[in-house]
Amino acid sequence: MVFPSPRRALVPVALLAAALVGAGAATAAPIPQDPGASSVVAYTGSPATAHPVTGARFAPRHPFMARNDRSNLHDDAYQSDAGWTPGPLGRSPSVTSTLFTQECASVTFDAHGRLLTVCVGLTTVDLRLLDPDTLDVLADYPLPPRSSSSADHPFTAFGGGGYFYLDAHDRVVVPTSQGTIDVVRETGTAGSPGLALVRSYYVSKQVGSSVILSALPDWQGRIWYVTGSGVVGVVDRHTGATRARRLPGETIGNSIAVDETGGVFVVSDRALYRFQTRDGLTPYATWRKPYDAGHRQKPGQSQTGSGTTPTLVRRHGQRFVAITDNADPRMHVLVFRAGPHQGGHRPVCKVPVFPRGHGSTDNSLIAIGRAIVVENNYGYTGPEQSPPSGDPARNTPTTVPGVARIDVDYRHGTCHRAWVNHRVRVPSSVSKASAATGLVYVYEHPAADEVRYQGGQEPAAGPEDPWYLTALDLRTGRRVWSRFTGVGLGYNNNYAPITLGPDGTAYVGTLGGLVAVRDAP
Repeated sequence: MVFPSPRRALVPVALLAAALVGAGAATAAPIPQDPGASSVVAYTGSPATAHPVTGARFAPRHPFMARNDRSNLHDDAYQSDAGWTPGPLGRSPSVTSTLFTQECASVTFDAHGRLLTVCVGLTTVDLRLLDPDTLDVLADYPLPPRSSSSADHPFTAFGGGGYFYLDAHDRVVVPTSQGTIDVVRETGTAGSPGLALVRSYYVSKQVGSSVILSALPDWQGRIWYVTGSGVVGVVDRHTGATRARRLPGETIGNSIAVDETGGVFVVSDRALYRFQTRDGLTPYATWRKPYDAGHRQKPGQSQTGSGTTPTLVRRHGQRFVAITDNADPRMHVLVFRAGPHQGGHRPVCKVPVFPRGHGSTDNSLIAIGRAIVVENNYGYTGPEQSPPSGDPARNTPTTVPGVARIDVDYRHGTCHRAWVNHRVRVPSSVSKASAATGLVYVYEHPAADEVRYQGGQEPAAGPEDPWYLTALDLRTGRRVWSRFTGVGLGYNNNYAPITLGPDGTAYVGTLGGLVAVRDAP
């Protein structure tokens, strides 16, 4: 399918900042568009008919986290990136946005359906409570600013707030750049809500100069945390006592997954680990499984090694964990057994994906039923690369297209490619699947010659750098519909996820703030 299209004139960061009038104002201001956005065809395809995924099962409700699909960036404790929350079907979908000049990547939902999101800018970090319909700010809680170490890689440093979780009492548990894990609760009334600090856990002695990347609770309520420098730590939520260990010579670039057996799963740039505690607080590895980490950080990756958060699956009474490697010439999807004492380094099965020498991913896998969905991010090097999907006329780098479904026979230990979409370009989104609609949602950036204009002809001074929310059929991989969201830097999601809200709205964190796509009533 050809896309509704733009051609280039990025709104610079300074202009985005200037457009934000009254940072403390409650009313949402839309993210500005690059010139020529009106020339783009807003919608292609046709509305979907929901095809629920029969027999899909996901993680059990975590006793110390908010309900599944509302608790964290990857939806549940297993980091499934899928669930029973519906997404848009593509029925005359509308687009709204709110401008913060911060990327509101992680989005969670309180018991009232309101958004709790941490928004990260070049230097500032804010926790915000937002109205789910208007995106108006209901409350704002400034978190510690980003660390000086983040300044060297501002678009690929995700610590200090990028990952957080919502606990079972609607409290935000968020790592900060100052070596604390803060717990923030909602205050006030429905008409005048606020946010206030409950307590801070101090782990700076354990993490040193490194920034906490992510934190999640295990099934006993202990808070586990990891840092980019390879520290794995545990906090007693009652006493604040903490212990940690470092993975010698290894780094960590992604979040963690947890299961009911007390297992905590961590992937470093060299190996996949299962941790649990000794004496109730000291972390130790029950097993370590090396993988082919390759010899280079590929374009599209924010670090070397695997780009995926571990994804857990429970099927036929057995436990599995899936990641990707970083092998050359082809990357693989790997599935391992995930029990407490699973010996051996060999995966249950492995499948190569994407073209030789042109495959990488920096985002978590989707696990839904027997399917695992993986996207190709090869070629994306950040917002400085303009446009992210390339321009053949200018010979600029191109994000290599590709989304693939791997089907796993967990009972017999085999897996194979069910389909590959060779046309869709997904530079960096954490894509999601809905078992209710049977759709996979990706945030797409087509190449310049893959877009469509009003009237069928590109205007002489048309825009560039278009972004779309696209729905793929989980059964076939075919594009069902695409909704144009905006043009320019402010609409670049830069590794942020798609989050499906309780009412079926799809939210996407972008460098400008937050975008919402919802079906017409």
